[in-house]
Order: sequence, then structure tokens, then C-alpha cells
Amino acid sequence: METFDYVIVGAGSAGSVLTNRLSEDPGTSICVLEAGPSDWHPYIHLPAGFIKTFHMKSINWAYQQEPGPWTGGRSIYAPRGKTLGGSSSINGHIYNRGQRQDFDTWAQYGNRNWGYQDVLPYFKRLEKRVGEGDDAYRGRDGSLTVTTMDWQDPLCEAFMAGAISLGIPRNPDYNGAIQEGVSYAQRTIKNGLRVSAATAFLHPAMKRPNVHVHTHAHATNIIFEGKRAVGVRYIKGGKGGTPVEVRANKEVILSGGSYNSPQLLQLSGVGSPELLATLGIEVRHALPGVGEGLQDHYAPRTVARVKDIKTINERRRGLSLMFEALKWATTRRGLLSLSPTMVYCFWHSGESTESSDLQLTFTPASYKEGVQGQLEDQPGMTIASWQQRPESRGYVHARSSNPFDPPIIQTNYLAEELDRRTVVAGMKLARRLMASNPLSPYYEYEDFPGPGVQSDDEFLAAATQRGTTTFHPGCTCRMGPADAKWAVVDDQLRVHGLQNLRVIDASIMPRMISANLNASTMMIADKASDLIRGKSAAVN
Repeated sequence: METFDYVIVGAGSAGSVLTNRLSEDPGTSICVLEAGPSDWHPYIHLPAGFIKTFHMKSINWAYQQEPGPWTGGRSIYAPRGKTLGGSSSINGHIYNRGQRQDFDTWAQYGNRNWGYQDVLPYFKRLEKRVGEGDDAYRGRDGSLTVTTMDWQDPLCEAFMAGAISLGIPRNPDYNGAIQEGVSYAQRTIKNGLRVSAATAFLHPAMKRPNVHVHTHAHATNIIFEGKRAVGVRYIKGGKGGTPVEVRANKEVILSGGSYNSPQLLQLSGVGSPELLATLGIEVRHALPGVGEGLQDHYAPRTVARVKDIKTINERRRGLSLMFEALKWATTRRGLLSLSPTMVYCFWHSGESTESSDLQLTFTPASYKEGVQGQLEDQPGMTIASWQQRPESRGYVHARSSNPFDPPIIQTNYLAEELDRRTVVAGMKLARRLMASNPLSPYYEYEDFPGPGVQSDDEFLAAATQRGTTTFHPGCTCRMGPADAKWAVVDDQLRVHGLQNLRVIDASIMPRMISANLNASTMMIADKASDLIRGKSAAVN
């Protein structure tokens, strides 16, 4: 049986950063358990390869959500990365931190030293910002390269001009002093290749002799002695493989993400006694908040047909695609270097909104209905719009005591009235943007939701028909004080009531942030590494 100081379950965004930081101490040994394979596949590293990795079950958990009250009876696909780098190896490359108030709200929940001024130094420490940005907010010396979309497309320019015509300002850096405005997207791409958490942090750490990464290692449960976590059991080679135990002298750290971390706790007897009883799992430690509070961003997509200009739909076929492949091979530029989203827009759902509560994305392309990631044959353009800070909460529950059964994922999209109102406001804004004068030379007609949709009820019906996840699950092992029934970890990310066990990933977010989650997940891990090592907090 192998023994290390730290056993980290999950080599995704959080696990990669943690491994890098903890292994800086040569006297510390780290074991990382990753259920998936190494990140060797070329589609991981080719930016446009996200269309392929989206459905590749060899590197993707490929979960399905349960039908919710406002999803029209649909089960929504929920991809998550299952390889080194986790979801940062299959995502849309976006780098988006969120708003100052997101983190100040975390602190107001009773989490000491998690306000914006506390977390900003970690965002800066992680990144190597290439391009515009005030150094008061941006880092230049980190390992994570952040660039701005360099694809100058007439449709993108017209969309941004349309936003400006509606009073939405151009913002050169939505990760700077203020988020709201419109701009090209910032992304983790360098020289035409994806910069995942694995390439930026894990692979450099793996060159150190004190780092041991086990792939194809599916964790099945945490080993306890009383209330103290002492190790992890896993199956080597996945289902049907060899049972193995690994021990931790100091800590077991769960970094499996918002679906897998609560599931592993529940499989280990940590969670709601009522749930565990239904699964036939003995209660090791009653903690009712485990798996509860799931939040995600829910986005309907407005689609318009395009005239008098080529979109990505045409460029990815036949000779055009061959030309683009040659262009990428020789220059690392062009269509194959692109992210799924070109332009970001942050704005208000109403005049009384204190800060932007809508996020909209623009792409000069359109996708097949009900088939995420597959381009249509007709030329089109798409705006996805979503509420940044939803109120609705769902849950993640282990489906059975079998660790290879996928968890039950119920997001409860739009369960709260505020969420329904805000999503409708986002769709109305998307329509106004599509119909703005600068886009008129290219705008043919609205395909979805279509001109027949006019009332709020009709917009809401359209949202339930075609809305989908934006792949931002969080908040299932929430950080909060011990007397909060919903809290799973304290502000040191230690599991309440247990010893030598932490959760460090997006699941600890007490409330959804106004952003994609990859940047903040890495920030959480970087800050946690200082907490674990007893180091002074980073300062601006």
C-alpha cells in the first residue's frame, strides 16, 4: 500500500493547480487520482477540437441531468472532463473571473478572507495576461496564458457596434475594474493551442519526483479511522479493474468537481442520513448539505439566418476546411484556433439592476437543434443569453451505492420566478441586438424563437423548449459557518466535523458567480494551497 502526504482525487482545474503548488515543497509527497486517461488526444489541444471532445466518452463523463420543472421534459446533456486537466481540457477556453460583488457576497455568508480583495491576488498570481489590462487587476507572470480572441470577423464587429448602439459600452477588459460592456472574449489559448490547467500547472509539477499521478484510477470511497480521513480506495483500470488503497499522512483532498465530489462523500457515508439510508450506505458522518444547493447557468439561444456573408457554418466544409487546416498547421491561426464563443456582452435585465445580471455571447455560427456542438448546414449567427446569478437550486445525489453509477443531477433550472423573468429579459435583449442597425446588412430573419414569439409567456415557453446548460455547475459542497445547515466546508475548505479532509473545487462556492467557472476554480485551488501550507495570504 502506497502512502503519501496528500492524496488528491481529481486532476482537473483545481487538482492541477493544487498539485503544482503543494509540490513546490520537495519534502512533501503528493498522489493524484484521475479516473480518466492522460490528456494526449490531439482534439484536446486543438482549440476547435472542443466540438469533438464534447461527446468523447473516453475523456468525458458525459452525464445526463434529470428533467426539471422548466425544461420541457428534456434530459439535458452535462459533459464534464475526464482526463488530466478535467473540464479545462474540453471546455470552450473562456477566461472570465466574475464581478467584485460575487466574492464579497461569499464573505458576507460568513467566509473570512474570501472577499474580492482577498481573492484578487490569486487571480493575478495564476495568470499571464497577454494584451490589454490594468496591472492593478491583471497578472503578467503566472503560468496560465490568457489572450484575447484575435479573429476579426465582420459579423462580430457588427454585433459589437449593435450593442454600442443600444447603449452598451465597449469594454477592453471585462476581467478588470468593471465587467459590464461588450468585447471580444478572453481565452486560455497560446500560439493556437489550448492552455489547460494540466498544461499550465500539472505537467510541470509531474516533472518533480514528489508528484505521482495515477490515471484510470476511479475513486470509490474515502477511508476513515473514526472521524479522520486516512486514505482513498480506487479501482485501477476503471470498472472491473483492480481494487487499490492509497494512504494520506496529512490530508485527503477532493477535487472531483461539483458532481463527483459530493457523490464520493455520499458513497463514503458523509451526507444526509435520509439519503444514505435509501442507498443502503452506513452513515459515517451526518452532513445534510452534501450535494445540495446545485446551481448552473441556463441559456436559451437566439438564432438568426444570415445573408451576404460567410459564417463558420460554410467555412468548416469541403475545400474551405482543408484551407483552414493548412492555415492552422502553418500559422496556428484561423478557424481551427477558435473558441465556440467570439464576443462577450454583460448587461442589465432592468433599469433597477445594480450590476449586470445578464451575460450574452455571440458566435457567427449556428448549431443543430437539440445537438450541442454540431454546426448547421445553413449560414447563421447565435446569441446565448443567461442570468448570471440564478436563485434556483437543485442537488446531486448518488444514484446507488455503486460508484460506477452516474449521480442523479437535478438542477431545477428556472424554479424561482426571478430566474424566469431574467431569462426572458435576456432573450428580449438578444432579439434587440440581432435586429440592431449595424447587423442589418447581414440579418435575414430570426429563426428561433421566431417572430411569432412576442409575449413573456411565449418567450418563457421557448426558453423551456431549447434552453440548455452553459456547463457551469457549482455550489454542491458549499463553504459556510458550522452552524449553517447547508454548509459542507469551512472557510479553510475543511469538511465540517471531520479531520484531514478538504473539498477544493467549484462545489465549495456558496453562491453562483457572474461568470464561467474555470478561472475561479483555479483561484480557489491556489488560495487553498496557501491555507494548507500555512503560508501568508497573497497580497496585491
